[in-house]
Amino acid sequence: MPLPKFRKILLKLSGEALMGDQGFGIEPRMIQYVADEIRSITDLGIQVAVVVGGGNIFRGIAASSFNMDRTSADHMGMLATVINSLALQDALEKKGVQTRVQSAISMHELAEPYILRRAIRHLEKGRVVIFAAGTGNPYFTTDTAAVLRAQEIHAEILLKATKVNGLYTSDPQLDKKAEFIKNISYMKVLEKQLKVMDMTAISLAMDNKLPLIIFDMNQAGSMKNIVCGEEVGSRIS
Repeated sequence: MPLPKFRKILLKLSGEALMGDQGFGIEPRMIQYVADEIRSITDLGIQVAVVVGGGNIFRGIAASSFNMDRTSADHMGMLATVINSLALQDALEKKGVQTRVQSAISMHELAEPYILRRAIRHLEKGRVVIFAAGTGNPYFTTDTAAVLRAQEIHAEILLKATKVNGLYTSDPQLDKKAEFIKNISYMKVLEKQLKVMDMTAISLAMDNKLPLIIFDMNQAGSMKNIVCGEEVGSRIS
């Protein structure tokens, strides 16, 4: 068995990653697949934290464009991430992976409150910790929440799961001339305004020198290959 190169990672999953080929919601086969991929790295003894988006259920920034108050829309988006987090927790625990959901919005009947020391203790005990409800504040995306939580738990790297195999100069599904980018600096991402993560998240990662890897979640084994040191996807550092 290959030896892992990292001791602690944070995985950022978009809500869309859980809906598979559906246009909405959670696709059971897909969430089982994601749980299997996460288990493949917890089996290596790596501490794993996860931040899940909510775009498969509700996207606050999109709703605000239809004259909904942005704060209300973002709070609804945070609740969508809690739904996804509970679904992922259930899928992981059915595969024997102890999992805890910590929410930035208090909802004691459903999830633990976000307490940093408790989260670190869970990770040390080999549990997967899913951080739900973003930062708990409107106007901040789950990308920013992922970088923030990664910094707080002292994750060595942030893995951003997408539907493409890395970073491109433009959207490869729309532009056939889009060029693949293997390695890039934070500043170049900001200058070119590449839409891989929001600019606040990239800036926060840059300020704290948190390396990011963008990879295709649909390629089975990608996460395991990354944590074992293989060059997969695109690296921002």
